[in-house]
Amino acid sequence: MDESEKKAYIFATMFSLSNKLQVIGDKFDPNITIKQWLLLVGISTFKEPPTISEVASYVGYSRQNAKRMAAALQDRGFVTITKDTNDARASRITCTPKCIEYFAGRSQRELEFLAEIFDGFDAELTDGFYRGLSRLAQNVEKMTDNEIDA
Repeated sequence: MDESEKKAYIFATMFSLSNKLQVIGDKFDPNITIKQWLLLVGISTFKEPPTISEVASYVGYSRQNAKRMAAALQDRGFVTITKDTNDARASRITCTPKCIEYFAGRSQRELEFLAEIFDGFDAELTDGFYRGLSRLAQNVEKMTDNEIDA
């Protein structure tokens, strides 16, 4: 397989794997979808509670989808959504103690899940894959920025 065929394979496989990972991720925990999990991960990466728009942009969701997911998570007690004190149009989102406790209780299962997904990966393969994905993410981000600027 030549380099362009490998790139095409990687590109197509990412979409296929994304769908399959979503299915197995959704089966992992009936209380939360993998997309809701990613939203919560996104929230937890900010030092201060992010706006829904900020976390949506960070994880690559539309604001509308992030808002819908946040509302569902709030209904189940995983997050709180509050109006920004400086901008009444903005809503800030925060993980609740219930959320933090819930995820602490499943952390061992998450580690086992990751170990199964990356079965057969040694440190060298993991490092190379990490570097490649990081570069791909940078390229996609640059393309996204260029699209916005156009």
